[in-house]
Amino acid sequence: MSNITQVVNVDKTLKALKKAVHASDIDQILSSAGPYTIFSPTDQAFEKLEKGLMDNLLEPQNRTKLATLLNNHIVHGRILFADLKHGDKLTNLNGKELLIQEKNGKISIGEINVLARDAKISNGAMHVTDTVIQ
Repeated sequence: MSNITQVVNVDKTLKALKKAVHASDIDQILSSAGPYTIFSPTDQAFEKLEKGLMDNLLEPQNRTKLATLLNNHIVHGRILFADLKHGDKLTNLNGKELLIQEKNGKISIGEINVLARDAKISNGAMHVTDTVIQ
């Protein structure tokens, strides 16, 4: 069974996340025993960011800023999609709260849509988001 980093590495819709995970050394965390849950922004989510922001963050001198951005998407523990309930408050690796909302059967973090991702992951869980959590 693959760990989170391995799943990100092979997903064709997460190429920008893959680049960011490796440039920031977050791959070390996402390859560890965990467990972690990651809310993975798609390539389209990264395209919504301010033009040039990701290119800037991918520069070696901005590794810490990039890691901070990615840590917004990661929480401790294995939280399956079915376990995400309206009103749940999750704390990301930066210590910020992510408030889970459910409306018309759809799950979101604020205005950010969360979609199920049913990959078998050895060290946690992964969900996909349509927007980068900033």
